[in-house]
Amino acid sequence: MSAVIALKALQPTTSTPHKFEVTCSSCNLREMCLPGALCTEDLARVENMVYARRRVKRGDALFNAGADFSAIYAIRSGFFKISQVDAEGREQVTGFSMGGELMGLEGLGAGKYHGTAIALEDSEVCILPYALVEQMAHDIPALQRQLHSVLAREIVRDHGVMMLLGSMRAEERLATFLINLSQRFVRRGYSASDFQLRMTREEIGSYLGLKLETVSRLFSAFQKDGIIDVQQKHVRIVSIAGLEAVLATARH
Repeated sequence: MSAVIALKALQPTTSTPHKFEVTCSSCNLREMCLPGALCTEDLARVENMVYARRRVKRGDALFNAGADFSAIYAIRSGFFKISQVDAEGREQVTGFSMGGELMGLEGLGAGKYHGTAIALEDSEVCILPYALVEQMAHDIPALQRQLHSVLAREIVRDHGVMMLLGSMRAEERLATFLINLSQRFVRRGYSASDFQLRMTREEIGSYLGLKLETVSRLFSAFQKDGIIDVQQKHVRIVSIAGLEAVLATARH
């Protein structure tokens, strides 16, 4: 697929790409994104790699499972869930993505997106046509290394989810989930202990392989133990050590 064809394939369905003013070099999320490891000279060469930005309203799909793979999406702002629907029509949440992270990489293998990406709040993404990314990665070795690094990071994350669902008890799963969220918020310059959950408890349960009732019970138990303070979707981690202790206790 040529870069021109890739651009034509990116006509929006739920929102309109628009001209943007902030470039990769001035983006405060660049270090976590695809151009993160590039030197100034190489960065200048990839400034045009971003085709456009797209605003996605809360509840809208950025891409759907089974759609032809054409682009990688870098989240400029907002929060998404990735989900699939099984044969019985039940939704299975397979991941959550936030600012600075890439979505759609799973389409590299089969040429189709495996999951549907739904915005959990009004969001904005940068569109990176893969044909153009591939061409530039061939010309710029540092970009190719960064792409491999990002792919490796996704593999490690997927492996972590498999471990989470396969070998951990319910309380370990929720503790790990909250610790992971805390670490990801810190990388973006936000508080490690005070944040809003963009997803519902039902969506958390779907991701962790737990029933809604179990998730609610665990949140209440963690609050009773003084580990967290929860007010609807607002979470304050009172004791990171307390969450880590949940994991340590379960291992013994």
